[in-house]
Amino acid sequence: MIENLTPQQSWDLLQQNPSAVLIDVRSKVEHGFVGHPIGAIHIPWKEAPDWQVNPQFLRDVERRVGNKNTPILLLCRSGQRSLDAAKALEGIGYQRLINIIDGFEGPLDAQNHRGNLGGWRFDNLPWVQS
Repeated sequence: MIENLTPQQSWDLLQQNPSAVLIDVRSKVEHGFVGHPIGAIHIPWKEAPDWQVNPQFLRDVERRVGNKNTPILLLCRSGQRSLDAAKALEGIGYQRLINIIDGFEGPLDAQNHRGNLGGWRFDNLPWVQS
C-alpha cells in the first residue's frame, strides 16, 4: 500500500527514521534548476525530450535501495509522477512507499503558477538549487 504524506509529514518521517530514503523523480532540469530537497537521491521517472518512462528507473532504485523494506519517499513537481513511480516500485516488491502529495512545487493556483499553495518549497523545508 502506498502512503500519501504532506511535505512536512515526509520531512518529519525522514528526521525520525534515518534509514528512510528520499528519491526525487523529476527531470534533470527540474532537479538542478528549480531546486531539490537536501539529501534527495535523483532518479528521474521520465526525462526530456520524449518524456517516456526511464527504462533504468527500477534498476537504479534497486541499486541504491536494495532492502525492499526501507521506507522510500518519492517526490516530483506536484505528486503525480511520484505516485506512478511508487506504483512501479510496489510492483517489484517494495513494501514502504510514500508519495509526497503536492511534491516540490505544489498545485497550480488561479493564475496557473506553482509554489503559492503548497509543496516542499512552500513549506520552507530544506532545499538547494544548482
